[in-house]
Amino acid sequence: MFYKLFIFVVCIFTTSGSSLQYEKQTKNLRTFPSDFFFGTATSAYQIEGAWNEGGKGWSMWDHLVRTDPNHIRDGTNGDIAANSYHFYKKDIEILKQLGVSVYRFSISWPRILPYGRPDYVNPEGVAYYNNVINELLANDITPFVTIYHWDLPQNLNEQGGWLTPEIADWFGDYSRVLFENFGDRVKHWITINEPYIHCSFGYASGSHAPRIRSPGVGFYECGRNIILANAKAWHIYDKEFRATQGGVIGITLDSTMAMPGSNSPDDVQGAADYMSFYLGQYADPIFSATGNYPQRMIDLVAEASRQQGLNESRLKPFTQEEANNNIGTSDFFGLNHYSSTYVYRNSSVTGMYEVPSLNDDLQVGTFPDPNWYKNPAGWIFRYGQGIRKLLVYIKDTYNNPTVYITENGFGTASERNDTDRADYYREYLNGVLDAIDDGVNVKGYCAWSLVDNFEWAFGYSVRFGLYEIDQNDPEKTRTPKYSALVYKEIVRTRTVDPSYNPDLVTDASIDIKSSFLFVLAVAVLNII
Repeated sequence: MFYKLFIFVVCIFTTSGSSLQYEKQTKNLRTFPSDFFFGTATSAYQIEGAWNEGGKGWSMWDHLVRTDPNHIRDGTNGDIAANSYHFYKKDIEILKQLGVSVYRFSISWPRILPYGRPDYVNPEGVAYYNNVINELLANDITPFVTIYHWDLPQNLNEQGGWLTPEIADWFGDYSRVLFENFGDRVKHWITINEPYIHCSFGYASGSHAPRIRSPGVGFYECGRNIILANAKAWHIYDKEFRATQGGVIGITLDSTMAMPGSNSPDDVQGAADYMSFYLGQYADPIFSATGNYPQRMIDLVAEASRQQGLNESRLKPFTQEEANNNIGTSDFFGLNHYSSTYVYRNSSVTGMYEVPSLNDDLQVGTFPDPNWYKNPAGWIFRYGQGIRKLLVYIKDTYNNPTVYITENGFGTASERNDTDRADYYREYLNGVLDAIDDGVNVKGYCAWSLVDNFEWAFGYSVRFGLYEIDQNDPEKTRTPKYSALVYKEIVRTRTVDPSYNPDLVTDASIDIKSSFLFVLAVAVLNII
């Protein structure tokens, strides 16, 4: 009798604050389809910590923060981060609080293969990810696993990294190890995260590891090798594992939505060219019938190269054999999107950019709408219709593929009462609903990010988490922000209600109590 009463009390207290105080009226609110999933996303280097524990090798980010620590804006690093290597169960606990059904996370290449190659597979690394995957499945959360999210083993970086064609084979070998060890339970794989950002920041501007500055040559070579590596991994899965494991595998691309700054032919063409360079450079080889770069991009880079006195283009198109191998090497279109821009093209752009570079090849300028709300870092402008327009662009350009939004979020300063982030999620998810009404085959959404994480060269000066991490607490306490409560309600009701206004103190404390009481209830039942 006692245990029944105890469970009754627990059930009362574990009811969310929003349900205790507020019963949503869904009248006139649109509902997400039943087959549309909600999730959150993170990446290994940004949250795991344990940089030199458990047999892990060095990544190129481990190398960067040791050889050039002042490059990180606030002098921090990912050595400990959210310490998810030790506290992954805390992450899964807050996933349950949010009510999401998907968790997108990445596997650290040097944690599995400390030396980058499959001649030695680290058993402690395999055990760690087995624990994470099994705990997720035990809590009815589907793992979406990213194979590579920018943490290349340092010794492979020293052998050329993404600038050598050999990396396609290295990546294929690494991917095979993951399929062999985790593919019986992981049914959704993402090969590589954001080729444009990785190549632009890592090999053009030099703001990310490995800090190479080659904006007109290395940038294109990096992207070319990423496309070949994606194809290698996809074909390995398709030929060796799909029949027995029954999963899907694809790539995640990022894109800003570009719109012409005026109705002039130059601006209209400039915006189209922008989309070809920033998205089409990676999407066309995979999702178009050619298996190659957009022809307009090929022509523009070739002409710029000729004018620079070069005998051949700095952009090397794929051979016919490579192009044939590229076609269709993604079972879905993974999309990361944060912001939009307007584009103009006129004589003022001449001489504006470094030569050679993508920007000089493209010859456009950009500007935001002054009415768009800007994040503190100054590079995300809130415009929810941008995601709608981008999704429709993908539908119309690439034959309406299945789209998973694998990242979308808003970086702010450290602030639990993050109403601006909550407004961003509301506005962009309404844009997704508009796209669904437009016939876009978008099937899921992952908010970036679950917790405050190490935001690469920004360190912790910009934070994207739904949950705040107390960096001064050895336990790395996870505390829900206002945006977490809003997102939780969107997930619960499958609607976006602009009037929902949770109480940060009351509702967040009930979430914390509910987690504690649930654990306590299980313990008491085990005793009884």
